[in-house]
Amino acid sequence: MFNALSRAIAYTLIFLLAFLLLIERVWGKRPGSPLKMTKLLHQYNTHLDINYFTVDGYRLQLDVYQRKTSQSNPTLIFIHGGGWVGGEKRLQVRKLIPYLEMGLSVVNIEYRLANIAHSPAAVEDCLCALRWVICHAEKYNFDPDKIILAGESAGGHLALTTGLIPASTEWNLPSAGEEKLKVAAIINWYGITDVQDLITGSNTREYAVTWLGNQPDKLKIADRVSPLNYIQPNLPPILTIHGDADPIVPYSHAVRLHQALDQVEVNNQLLTIPQGGHGQFNASEEQKINQTIQNFLRQYQLLN
Repeated sequence: MFNALSRAIAYTLIFLLAFLLLIERVWGKRPGSPLKMTKLLHQYNTHLDINYFTVDGYRLQLDVYQRKTSQSNPTLIFIHGGGWVGGEKRLQVRKLIPYLEMGLSVVNIEYRLANIAHSPAAVEDCLCALRWVICHAEKYNFDPDKIILAGESAGGHLALTTGLIPASTEWNLPSAGEEKLKVAAIINWYGITDVQDLITGSNTREYAVTWLGNQPDKLKIADRVSPLNYIQPNLPPILTIHGDADPIVPYSHAVRLHQALDQVEVNNQLLTIPQGGHGQFNASEEQKINQTIQNFLRQYQLLN
């Protein structure tokens, strides 16, 4: 119990530090900002390190930032990046703050990295996390009709696969059930859309090669986990954010996704950050991005 209490205190301190960093970076010395952030902090209940399923003895966990409301609330599932080989949910708290400001409940998830299991394990995990959110909607006041997926880099890829893979596709899901997996929108921050492009040819990236490993059918698996192969009519609306000078995930991945969605008349938007790299956008760029996200969610009536 002492360890659990210590972990809870540590997470609270991380959360408070993230708020302070946001004040410094985004609001600077604007009057009333600290008070505004203090009020925001009190609008949420936090539930940390919830086990959403165990696979091969490995426990996968998520954190819930539950807005204090008696009504069902729009909920965003956040998936961290790191090239499927790194990253931790506990280091993502600052990135959740804009969504909390919009009044969303947020579920911050982890998934198996390449050192634990190669592709497609991470894809399967995220689908299971979505099922967990749907199954626990009543307990945490999630609105199952207003579930939003968001992720950065590899997390952007996983947000896309989680939202685009048809329910009829056969996947090895340990927590499979009767629930229909559906989402209301996807926010793709510079995510990979063609995995095979990153393991063969001029765009090869070491992180993608590592994620696929030495599996004999890795090219087939790469196609199976590529969002571009799941484009069809009637998909949820998608917002893509990508810098056109990204050295980690080629900007062409965003362009090809945008073009493919346009061809089947799926509502989507591509926000290009001129000369933008792989995230780490400046304050004015972040402000523009966050406003675009808010407008996008309002457009589809996903904010209360």
